[in-house]
Amino acid sequence: MARQRMGQHFLRDLGWRKRILATLPPDNSDTWIEVGAGHGEMTELLAANGRRVVAIEGDPKLADGLREKIASSVADCPAVTVVAGDVLEQNFAILAGGERFRVYGNLPYYITSPILHRLFDYADLIDSVHIVIQLEVAERIVAHPGRREYGYLSTICQFYTKPRIALRLPPGAFSPPPKVDSALVQMRLPGERVYLKLGDAASEKRFLEFVQACFSQKRKTLRNNLRAISSDEQIHSAMTAAGLETDARAEQLSLAQFADVFRHLKLL
Repeated sequence: MARQRMGQHFLRDLGWRKRILATLPPDNSDTWIEVGAGHGEMTELLAANGRRVVAIEGDPKLADGLREKIASSVADCPAVTVVAGDVLEQNFAILAGGERFRVYGNLPYYITSPILHRLFDYADLIDSVHIVIQLEVAERIVAHPGRREYGYLSTICQFYTKPRIALRLPPGAFSPPPKVDSALVQMRLPGERVYLKLGDAASEKRFLEFVQACFSQKRKTLRNNLRAISSDEQIHSAMTAAGLETDARAEQLSLAQFADVFRHLKLL
């Protein structure tokens, strides 16, 4: 019950677990960090063939149970480490031993966005992210400009990754079953970030803050939203230079167009 209050739904169905596993990169040399390991529903599958897995679990009792489970099958899972703690407080570089890694997670729905933001802090070390999340959130992550679902979450995920929906999962795949459909989202790194060439980490941070400001009130035009950070004259000039209509809205712009406006406003 405590785990349910945390928003976690356990992936009990073995058939769906195997379908998820079939979508994951098969390289046995990969290091995996698992977020929300639960009872180890996916841990042992991830650890097959000696793969190194760092399994993070926020519920101390579940983490202890998973340690006991792994210890009893050490021949099958020789390279599994269980970490009890808040995923938002973890240093992923240390957990991975300074090596590159991949991420799998069955994420609590209410904390999906903060977890992704935390992972993106380590984007330079991550090869891919594979997460089971609420379908509605998955559709926002993969949405393109012009779609109703497109927003800041779409842009930051596509800035760092190339996301796609790999599987759709029904409520019956979980225990307890959620009230909504779920999806497995595959996010390969890098994303648009490498093509935009914004400069150092500080410049990228300013750019993402700029994009977030552009989406601050979706009903307003981009020009109106940007008045909090620049003059109307400068905004008009920047949008014109970027080839945009002055009544354009944030949900119509690609990341490349956001970057054009950002540069013309001389915010780099």
